Amino acid sequence: MAMKIRLARAGSKKRPFYRIVAADSRMPRDGRFLEKLGTYNPLLPKDREDRIKMDVDAIKAWLDKGAQPTDRVSRMLEAAGVLDRKERNNPNKGTPGKKAQERAEKNAEKAAAAAAPAETAE
Repeated sequence: MAMKIRLARAGSKKRPFYRIVAADSRMPRDGRFLEKLGTYNPLLPKDREDRIKMDVDAIKAWLDKGAQPTDRVSRMLEAAGVLDRKERNNPNKGTPGKKAQERAEKNAEKAAAAAAPAETAE
């Protein structure tokens, strides 16, 4: 049985609230889970301590049993000091989009065209 530590949504429409749960990976997101490990309220400011509440001992027990945290939960656990920080690399995140690259090319062509007559005039 593949276990996950993940978020299960519990809020009403446009008012998200999540439970941090240990669940079988084959179960639906908001479906059956084995244990509630904490809560996460994204509507609260980031500096409030009730934004994320976790039972760290229970989470460590599930991690020892082989449960895998999802990406978002692993980030929360890293911030709490439960897990070691993973090195993440997304080299495409900083590159401009297609339209921005086209605009940059046009601006470069205009600058080259403006610089060319200035060189011949000298």
